[in-house]
Amino acid sequence: MRRSNARTVNPSLEANKDMDRIKLPFRSARPGFRSPNSKHPNPRSRFCLSTSISVALVLFCYILFFGDKNHESKRYGVVIDGGSTGTRIHVFKYEVRNGNLVLDFSEKGLVSMRVNPGLSAYTEEPEKAGAAVAELMEFAKRNVPREKWAHTEVRLMATAGMRLLKHEDQKRILNACRRILNASGFRFHDDWATVISGSDEGLYAWVVANYALGTLGAEPAQTTGIIELGGASAQVTFVSNEPVPPEFSRKVKFGNFTYNLYSHSLLHFGQNVAFDLLKESLVSGGQELATESIQREMPVDPCTPRGYAPDKDALKLSPTSLIRKNRYLSTLLPSGNFSECRSAALKLLQKDKDKCSYRTCYIGSTFIPKLKGKFLATENFFHTSKFFGLDQTAFLSDLVVSGQQFCAEDWSKLTQKYNSLEGEDLRRYCFSSAYIVALLHDSLGVALNDQRIGYANQVHDIPLDWALGAFILQSAAELDANSDWMATVIGGKSSPLPLLFGIFILLIFVSWLVSKWRKPQLKTIYDLEKGKYIVTRVGRYS
Repeated sequence: MRRSNARTVNPSLEANKDMDRIKLPFRSARPGFRSPNSKHPNPRSRFCLSTSISVALVLFCYILFFGDKNHESKRYGVVIDGGSTGTRIHVFKYEVRNGNLVLDFSEKGLVSMRVNPGLSAYTEEPEKAGAAVAELMEFAKRNVPREKWAHTEVRLMATAGMRLLKHEDQKRILNACRRILNASGFRFHDDWATVISGSDEGLYAWVVANYALGTLGAEPAQTTGIIELGGASAQVTFVSNEPVPPEFSRKVKFGNFTYNLYSHSLLHFGQNVAFDLLKESLVSGGQELATESIQREMPVDPCTPRGYAPDKDALKLSPTSLIRKNRYLSTLLPSGNFSECRSAALKLLQKDKDKCSYRTCYIGSTFIPKLKGKFLATENFFHTSKFFGLDQTAFLSDLVVSGQQFCAEDWSKLTQKYNSLEGEDLRRYCFSSAYIVALLHDSLGVALNDQRIGYANQVHDIPLDWALGAFILQSAAELDANSDWMATVIGGKSSPLPLLFGIFILLIFVSWLVSKWRKPQLKTIYDLEKGKYIVTRVGRYS
């Protein structure tokens, strides 16, 4: 029997009810909801990438337009040359561009001042040496802005005049100078005031000569040698292919090349000291000339024109001479003979040659290899050729003719012709012309018509001063030591743009990697409780 209250079930409704329990994936319209297949970028990643690109662009522009601004600011350097006859201060203005030293050779970019006598004259009163340096430093202060003083290095380098002194005398004079330099307000250390070796002096002269000629940093065979004739010493420096004993060998690295140099200073063979030694030997009768005139009662001076009468203040030997005897030159009879003077000079240059322990000794007992390549003859070589009106490329034979004419002329006519010169200065040109020929031709073997030798004191606007060479070499070494990696990489002659572009691309790539690394890892799962699909974050390394 059917119960009247029995519930009937509609099959179609039951089926629909069961179907409602299985819901299709639900796509929420909430802002911020993102399916894993969405193509829209994450705002955080977009911000990170945009910021990185902006930083890269700013860095690129800064390096390109302003990155080297600090290096290009004006700088100054001071070198004091303590020579044998005077002390000269040099003030150099320069810049550093792309890691390279750029000197200013304008009228105000390179200035100097000289005071007399040399530092070696103050052995009895070293404080006067300090006073001389103080006068020179006042000149430096007028040419270097005050705000640059503390950053401007000052170095004192004494040469042959000081090398002739005893160590104790050198120390007292240098200490007096150091006290002044320490109180000057400029950057200075005590070991920056020194007596440099003759080899250093020749090396610095070689550096400035090849810097001026544009061959510093070129092939060694393209460089030019240097022969200096100073007051107390002569320097010979050049690239030699011969084996050189270690005591004469110097190595210099500049650019891509290392130069193996012969460098030596011939102490006592500078023009002034050599002249003093020659006069002393004549007074003492020690000079034997191949002439009958030496047999006379009064010694003959072939290196002084006839009729010369010394001034009262010039009777004593020069204080730069090693032998300071109280002898009077009035005992010498001036004869003015170029050939005899040349022979006397040659005997002086060949003294002690019998003691030579090397393969070749062209001057005294000193090793000097055969001269190779081109040379510049500077200082007194240049001054003598200029006095005689000779061209910078004149032959030694031209100097022989000029010297013969000058030495043979009567003193009264010479003083009328060269009335602007003091007597002692004028008198020396007979000796200097003969001495140069005896040194270059008779000793070093330079032919009288050799075109390899040029006489110069500057090349273009660049003075051939060893002090400038010292500044160039030391500044280049400091730049190499102190330059940062960027200056080192872009400091060459090539354009820095490829490097900067590479840095720019690298920064963008790094930014992209960072953005990918920071992007969250998402996974879509079905939540049974909520009855829908949800997106959840999962661990990167899970």
